[in-house]
Order: sequence, then structure tokens, then C-alpha cells
Amino acid sequence: MVSCDERDKKARKTIQYPCLIIEVLSPGTESFDRGKKFQNYRRISTLKEYVLVSANEIMIECFRLNEKGVWEFYSYHEGDNIELKSVNFSCPLDLIYEDVFLGE
Repeated sequence: MVSCDERDKKARKTIQYPCLIIEVLSPGTESFDRGKKFQNYRRISTLKEYVLVSANEIMIECFRLNEKGVWEFYSYHEGDNIELKSVNFSCPLDLIYEDVFLGE
């Protein structure tokens, strides 16, 4: 979770105004992370991107709020560069998965 909000600068335990939330998916929580959890996260007025990282394959999915207030979906795969606009970050997806053993 990342916050760029001044109100979170002194936060010790809880970030209340995130601009980016990243979840690593597991088989037991994937449905909840994609469904009810994302539904609740969309209520956070400062949230700009919600990212789901696969633990089974080289794939990251990003839901990004556009200027019209609509969530857009982006999917990144092996060989792609991931872009997280909320924090002005990009890098090859392969670097994120470097030295990671992917389970089935």
C-alpha cells in the first residue's frame, strides 16, 4: 500500500488515504481479492490503482481509475513493462519475478 497524502505522513499503524494497493494473489483469497475486497477499496476516494500479482504465473493485473472516474483494466505478462501511474513507476515485469519460484 502506498500513500502520497500528507495526512498519512505521521501514520504509524494504518494508512487511511492510499493511492495504490497491491495484493499478491493466493488460491484461497483470489476470489475475495477480485470481488468484495476490490468493491470495498473502490470506496476509498484517494485510491487510483489496485494491482493483483499472480503467484502462479508471470502476470500482473492493474485496475486504474481514469480521469472520468471509470476503472480501467490493464494486464501485464512476461516480457512486458508494468506501469504504475499513481506513483510514477515502471519496470520490466521480469524484474519483479526475478528469482521467484512459481507454484502451480
